[in-house]
Amino acid sequence: MKILIADPISEKGVELLRAKFQTDVNLGLKEDALCQIIGDYDALVVRSQTKVTKKVIDAAKKLRVVGRAGVGVDNVDVDAATRRGIIVMNTPGGNTISTCEHTFSMMMSLARKIPQAHATMKAGKWDRKSFEGVELYNKTLGIIGMGRIGGEVARRAIAFGMRVLAYDPFLSLSRAKALQVEVVELDEIYTRSDFITVHVPMTDQTKGMINKDAIAKMKKGVRLSTAPGAA
Repeated sequence: MKILIADPISEKGVELLRAKFQTDVNLGLKEDALCQIIGDYDALVVRSQTKVTKKVIDAAKKLRVVGRAGVGVDNVDVDAATRRGIIVMNTPGGNTISTCEHTFSMMMSLARKIPQAHATMKAGKWDRKSFEGVELYNKTLGIIGMGRIGGEVARRAIAFGMRVLAYDPFLSLSRAKALQVEVVELDEIYTRSDFITVHVPMTDQTKGMINKDAIAKMKKGVRLSTAPGAA
């Protein structure tokens, strides 16, 4: 098997593949450049940057599998791959904790105005009162999408003393109870939350869900964050 790695992945992962297969690393390829070489490969490994379009798939005469090192597969034309009998795989649990921690880092940066304070410090100023911010404690967090990442964010938010509202059409009441979250409709997330975080894949149904109308329903001063790759 001959494998092409088209996006940056851990060197340890590259070494594991090279130990068993002929593996090439060729990063930053645009669609036309990828089409020119993909015909030689049986497998393709991508993350978010490389777009595996129908044109790429049509040029991949030997391709048997596309591996996405991440949660979603929105950068892969799954329908075109399926018609060709190409398997599309992802790694849904691979970055759960790191994405969750990144989400909390962004929430705390928003709450305490850390980027703004850092910028003024670099500019040689010290205006502490302007960057007082707010506590997470006793605030309401609305989570849109309660999959692996949303669930981990909920656990940490509760540990910080936050109330957690959850919207997910696929969330069972038993799992919601175990996570100690309140299941609500989407509009309640908008109207009741002090912080909102989004953890849904970008699909035709979710694309643009945080729009002008949604923002108009939110509290004044609400803080909004999305995970990488979210809608």
